Amino acid sequence: MTFFLLVFALAIPFQVIGAVTGIQLLPGLPVAALMAVCPAAAALILAHREGGPAGAKALLKRTFDYRRIRQKIWYAPILLLMPGVMALSFGVSRWSGIPVPAPQIAIGPALILCVAFFASASAEELGWSGYVIDPMQNRFGALLAGLIVGLVWAVFHYAALLQAHRSLVWIGWWSLWTVALRVIVVWLYNNTGKSVFAAALFHTTINVTWQLFPIQGSFFDPRITGAIAAFVAAAVIVVWGPRTLARRAEGAA
Repeated sequence: MTFFLLVFALAIPFQVIGAVTGIQLLPGLPVAALMAVCPAAAALILAHREGGPAGAKALLKRTFDYRRIRQKIWYAPILLLMPGVMALSFGVSRWSGIPVPAPQIAIGPALILCVAFFASASAEELGWSGYVIDPMQNRFGALLAGLIVGLVWAVFHYAALLQAHRSLVWIGWWSLWTVALRVIVVWLYNNTGKSVFAAALFHTTINVTWQLFPIQGSFFDPRITGAIAAFVAAAVIVVWGPRTLARRAEGAA
């Protein structure tokens, strides 16, 4: 609870700046989105309080803990699941009669998005995955922990979504999408040796594929993507089990 309260407190200045200036970093992405640094900041503050400089340093090093991913096959869902979800969402949108234009993807800008979004995703996942999820899993199990963190994760973005002029209905469907994605993040995290890098890389694909969706995400429909993500999360729960979301224990390396 202390972690969550600290994250929201640290986010207030970014939310105020966003409300006052109305600046957008990208279409649909207000300046308040810079509060992505808050989960990492909160985690590092608390890790330092609990373990001193060594504790904070150990947490920070987890940003690039890719060596924990012993089974490289997990890079397939980490990197390809979100493009697949977005491609399916595109197809369903077209099939349902929504006039979604064909995507226009330029390699250079896409690579820049990957770098920028990996930085922001790493900051978020250092907190959500690196600091808070394991104690919650130990107490509640993987599924309930994922649902709780997913709900907090969604609420954390509400101010930015309102500043991007999203409707309450849109935000409601987006919340389903976000909570389902957090369950998937926990599944990937638990099956990759509890790798923060894996969680951040998957988180990066969420944001990049959203921006690459026509046109710069303006045709992104959380009703469709939310339903697809919820279906994927449900399949994960059934196949891997709600207690650990893993077929076998994956301890930290």
